[in-house]
Amino acid sequence: MSTNIQSETRVNEKKSTLTQLRAKGFVPAVVYGYKMEATSISVSESELLKTLRVTGRNGVMNLLLDGKKMNVVLNDYQTDPLKGHILHADFLAIDMAEELEVDVQVNLVGESIGEKSGGVLQQPNWELQIKVKPSDIPESFDVDISKMEIGDTLTVAEIREKSKYEILNEDDYALVTISAPRSEAELEALDEAAEDVSAEPEVIGEKEE
Repeated sequence: MSTNIQSETRVNEKKSTLTQLRAKGFVPAVVYGYKMEATSISVSESELLKTLRVTGRNGVMNLLLDGKKMNVVLNDYQTDPLKGHILHADFLAIDMAEELEVDVQVNLVGESIGEKSGGVLQQPNWELQIKVKPSDIPESFDVDISKMEIGDTLTVAEIREKSKYEILNEDDYALVTISAPRSEAELEALDEAAEDVSAEPEVIGEKEE
């Protein structure tokens, strides 16, 4: 699903100008890619956020610039760690007929046999890199873990042939592991170690009366 977002060309790159721009609710940005040179632009932050809620992080947007419409995806962005505002955005102009390399979030489906038996699930990697046409970019990549048992590790090699997308990660790229639960002896040892660390240290150098 494509959504329109209005933009304006930027000329002044001074820090003070960018600060004023952000204060007015706009995001400094750049658009580059298919059939165009890198161009500095600005977009409304509220409009961009509204568009992202509709299209998702990897969705295709119609960027309107100087009376022209182009297909773009949000290639990268930076946010204020304290206030959460978008500080800058990079838009990639794309050809809808050409495939892109994109990162998509891994979504685990089902409850594993190993978890039901008390095993501990770990997810070493949260994203997959795939090659896909813009119109087919998924919001997430579903991985079924329901048959995994304690001691199992799910890697790209095990899902590559079943996937309708071309996965670019190496075969040994681990997605999920189910490890054995800790024994009571191990847990007790961890508790004792924690107690030793938290114990009040002995005062050295005091003279005896």
